[in-house]
This record gives sequence, C-alpha cells and structure tokens, in this order.
Amino acid sequence: MAAQRKMALACGFAASCYLGVSNTFVSPKTAGLRTPSSAKGKQVGNFALQRQMLSDPGEGKMGMLGTCCVAALAAVGASTARKTYNNLGPLRSKVTLAATQDELKQQVGYKAVDDYVKSGTVIGLGTGSTAAFAVERVGQKLKSGELKDIIAIPTSIRTKEQAESLGIPLATLDTHSDLDVAIDGADEVDPALNLVKGGGGALFREKIVEKCAKNFIVIVDESKICDGLGPGFPIPVEIVPFCHEHTMRQIGKLPALEGCEPVLRLGNIANNQPDGTEPAVTDNGNYIVDLKFTEPLKDAVAAAEQLKNTVGVVDHGLFIGMTTACIIAGKDGITVKEP
Repeated sequence: MAAQRKMALACGFAASCYLGVSNTFVSPKTAGLRTPSSAKGKQVGNFALQRQMLSDPGEGKMGMLGTCCVAALAAVGASTARKTYNNLGPLRSKVTLAATQDELKQQVGYKAVDDYVKSGTVIGLGTGSTAAFAVERVGQKLKSGELKDIIAIPTSIRTKEQAESLGIPLATLDTHSDLDVAIDGADEVDPALNLVKGGGGALFREKIVEKCAKNFIVIVDESKICDGLGPGFPIPVEIVPFCHEHTMRQIGKLPALEGCEPVLRLGNIANNQPDGTEPAVTDNGNYIVDLKFTEPLKDAVAAAEQLKNTVGVVDHGLFIGMTTACIIAGKDGITVKEP
C-alpha cells in the first residue's frame, strides 16, 4: 500500500479517536481493504478489529470517522497504528476509551443473556449497539444448543433483521404478551435506575415490549451513569407528524420540563445528530423531538406524566421505575445494581 494511503488512513484513525465518534465500526473488508495476516483474529496494537455492526443509536453518534479508525488499523498494521497512538500524547485517553467501548458493551450484553435468559422462555430484544451484543449472544447459544425453545420479541426493524439473520425465532406481542425477560441498553441511568432511552428512535416499541417483561435488564457501560437525567443526553419524545410544531410548543410549556429546548430530529432516525434536512421518521411513521436540558430534571416522574398527557405525544424516553437490574461495565470490571 502506498505510503500516502497509509498516512491518510492513520490520520483518519487519529481524527476519529480525537473527535470521540469511533463507536461504530465496519470491517476492513467492508472498507475495501485487505486485512494484514498478522491482524486476522488478533488485536492490532491495543485496538481490536471490530466486525461490521449496526449503527450506534444508543450514543446518538454515527461512525463515518469510526470507519476511518478501523480502516487505518487494517491498512497500516500494528506498528504504524501504535506510533500514531503514541504521538497523540494527552489525547491517548480518548483513544483508549473509544477503542474499548465495544468490548465493554459486549461484556454486559453477553452477561445479561448468560445470567437471565433460560431455555423455554419468551424474551424481549432491545435496540442499539449494546443490545446488539445481547442479540448476538442469544443467536450463539441457540446455535450451540445451550439455549432451546426461545421466542423473541424485537423492539425495532433493525433488531428484527439482526435476529432473523441469526436464526432466532420471533413473534410479536399480539401472540406473546407475557415476557420472562427483556434486555436493552440505555442512554442515561440515574441513581434510582430511572432511564433515558430512545437515542435510536425506537423508544415506543422498546417501552411497550419491556413493560410486558417480568424482568427488565439494562446493560450499559459506565459512561451512561449520571447524577440526574437530562443534561447528559437529550430526552427523546415520539410525536405524531400532524401539527408537530404545535406539539413541540406544548411540550416546551410543560412545568416539569421548564428550561428544555425541544429540537426536531432530522435525517437518520438512529441518532440524534442533525444529518439531514427532513424530519427523521420512526418505525411507526412518527417524528422524534429531542429535549435538551442544561440542568437535571427536578422531578422525572412528573415530567413523564405531563409528557404522556400531552395530546400529540405518542410516548417518551423516560423509563421510570422499570429496571429490575442494571449491568454496568467499567474499567474496574462488571457490577450489577438493583433498585
């Protein structure tokens, strides 16, 4: 490979890590590059080559620069990647976080399935980059025969497609409305294990499925833990398209949401970054409004009730009092918290 291409890809790797958006990865093959023989099945430097994944709705970030990250690793090999990493100086901590976040997600996704999913049960499959690992684990254990007679209810078209590709038997709440367990990620988790969800635009389907589960297991990495809901991640609200600007104004006037800035999600429904000019559309044909806050919600319960009572609102991303257990992966290992 030409030296210029190596340099360009290495710069892409450094840029993606610096900007902190290398959470969504594609395989070197997808990027059109040959994986060095030394990298196959191994790690390149300190960075694992990631298989192609779903876009990263849970974090509200997409992976154009993440593609550069893996492409750089595959193209330049371990030594050049390591040199690029070392030259980043104080930015190395950002690189380490971006490179290991998928490993943390895999840990909690796999643990949730290993600990809570049993043969002969009906399970809810969440949506997002962390939940995708749980779906993957279910598929693995069904294929190996460790799990049998599983019926799964997906919470989005994306999850449905992934589950089908893995041979997981699927149904809907119309035929199976009594779930043993549901597993999903979250965008924020407060000390009481209340959640903000819906970064990927699937909040209504997630909530209707997870409300039907005897046990709702939340899987996150430690970056999602917060002292109060709101400032760390905009709270998504699904609204009907009809008179949506009016509904947004009504939401902005709600007493429990004082200080929020309602922003219509544009472009890709699977992230809350404006990457288009047209309103993002959910699997249900609705719009998403992201509520931005500078201060934590003073009363999340009141906010949830007022949103639900607003005409034009389908549902909201506040999941209050639903969590059975929260599995958290961090630099010091995995912890499990219960309300």
